[in-house]
Order: sequence, then structure tokens, then C-alpha cells
Amino acid sequence: MFTGIVQAMGRITEVAKGPSAARLVIDPGTLPIDDVAIGDSIAVGGCCLTVVAIEGAAQARRLGFDVSAETLACTAGLDRPGPVNLEKALRLSDRLGGHLMTGHVDGVGTVVSLATVESEGWDKGSRRLVVEAPHALARYIAPKGSIAVQGVSLTVNGVDGARFHVNLIPHTLDVTTLAALAPGARVNLEIDLIARYVARMSEFDAAAGAALPR
Repeated sequence: MFTGIVQAMGRITEVAKGPSAARLVIDPGTLPIDDVAIGDSIAVGGCCLTVVAIEGAAQARRLGFDVSAETLACTAGLDRPGPVNLEKALRLSDRLGGHLMTGHVDGVGTVVSLATVESEGWDKGSRRLVVEAPHALARYIAPKGSIAVQGVSLTVNGVDGARFHVNLIPHTLDVTTLAALAPGARVNLEIDLIARYVARMSEFDAAAGAALPR
């Protein structure tokens, strides 16, 4: 499990593609990895991946991950070198600063716009991010609910059909890859767990009610 509180920005430095998978090599940047072992889970751009290799000397270590063709087909940004948000898996004693996330990407959205919020107040320097979600996910996205974009826990400010917008404060822009987004960019989305189960229970109850004799 993860929280969506990004711990460091790393960089995919190598992508070696095979017939059915790819091996990613990641420079973890400032992410502390002294306690990371082979078999551990790390969220890379919002996608939970398993560490399969740790290479290099202490100050220049790189992490290796194997990514299946299915994962590559269902995510964005894992098929080429570039910056990525990183978060180590939760421990039971950790603070839950964002919201509970699985690291299972539900779909890929498209950035519509990233515009500066015109303000001289406390939110000066913030930006408004608008994303078009896949139609199948739109029903799970609600104002003031939670959503993960590229592994970052964010609060939905508003919804218009399949589009939603969030506010990115300067701190979030400084410590994540979101500041570099541009219209047309593809982003990994994970919907809120609670929304998923509420929708499933509603569907089940509706189906059960329709099956009752009248």
C-alpha cells in the first residue's frame, strides 16, 4: 500500500525491452534506499513495481524493475527514460498523509491544461491541472474526493463530465514531476478505493433488486 505522498523524484535511465517485458533501471535520486531489498515494492509514477536488482556502489546505486507487457500497455511513462515520482511501500507505523493507494493504475488520462492560478493571496504560484479521464473511470471521480495522478495523492476540486481539475500548490510542483506536464501528456490515474467499492455495492444491490419477484 502507498499514500501518494511522493518521497523523491527519480529517473528512468535505461529501458531494455524484451519480447514480453522490459527491464527498467532507475536512479532513485534522493530516495533513501539503504533499507530497500530485492522483492520490495516501490511506486514508480503511481505504478507498484517490485525491485528485482540493486546495482552500483553506495552513492550511485540503481534499482532494477521488470515490467510486463500488460503493465506497459496499461500505464504511461514507463516505456522510456525520464523523471518519475517514487514512493516506498507503507509500513504499519507510517503516517497516512495522503490517501490509501494500491499502486494499481486504473487507467491513463490526458492532460487538458495546466494553468497558473491568478492570485496575490496565499495560493499565489499554484496551478490548476485539468485532466480528461477515461470514460469508464469518470463515475468514480467526485468533487472533494481523492485521486492519484502519476502517484501523487490529490483532492478533486471539480468535475465536468469525464474531466476533473485539481489545484497544485507550489510545494507539490517543486517535489513531483507534475510541474512538467503539458496539454496532451498522458498520466497514470488511480481512483479512490472507497469509491470503487461503493460503486460495486450499488451495482450489486441494484441487480439483486431487479431480480426480486414483483
